[in-house]
Amino acid sequence: MDQTFALPIYLDLFAVFLMAATGAIEAIRREFDLVGLLGLSFATGVGGALIRDGIFLQAGVPAVVRNQDYLYAVAAAAVACLIFGRRAVLSERFVALVDAAALGAYAVVGMEKSLAFGLDFAPAVLVGTVNACGGGILRDVLMREEPMVFRPGQFYGLAALLGCLTYPFLRQTFGLPPLTSALVTIAFTFLLRVLAITRNWRTVPVRDHGLFRRRNPPVA
Repeated sequence: MDQTFALPIYLDLFAVFLMAATGAIEAIRREFDLVGLLGLSFATGVGGALIRDGIFLQAGVPAVVRNQDYLYAVAAAAVACLIFGRRAVLSERFVALVDAAALGAYAVVGMEKSLAFGLDFAPAVLVGTVNACGGGILRDVLMREEPMVFRPGQFYGLAALLGCLTYPFLRQTFGLPPLTSALVTIAFTFLLRVLAITRNWRTVPVRDHGLFRRRNPPVA
């Protein structure tokens, strides 16, 4: 692809807001104090972007501290959940749906920034997937849980990976404009996650695959 684009900042901020909201809701559910709520909101909202910029791309000061709007988005999510989040804390499905709305946007942002930085396709997919899942991983680790992306479940990491693959596929195969490709990818990733949640499509442990199943010894 010989052309990259800058995702409109409001979509990036919306993704940060949604991801930070999942952290805030979990903090309320766990009865954290205000510092804990803000800390978990920050780690969840911008954790993937910090990993992308600070570890993989190393392109100077991370975007989330160069532009104060990202911090405002995290703070707004924390305040909104404090005001309106009482019912939300009772619904794990609601948290998953909010997370799904941010997953595709983060996948596209990670892919776009990686390709613009000059990474080859495979490393760009890796960085995009980490960008999408990083905040959720940090959230789960800080709550001393196994990260959702590593557990058998409803297509979380797989949805992020497919989102990262869909964006360049739409641009190269169909020649769609960059922004159109991004919006279609975000919608596709969200729809996949929603279908996985509502229809309970799940991955299974590797030990349940045929290659790892224990075969009963032959009966004499």
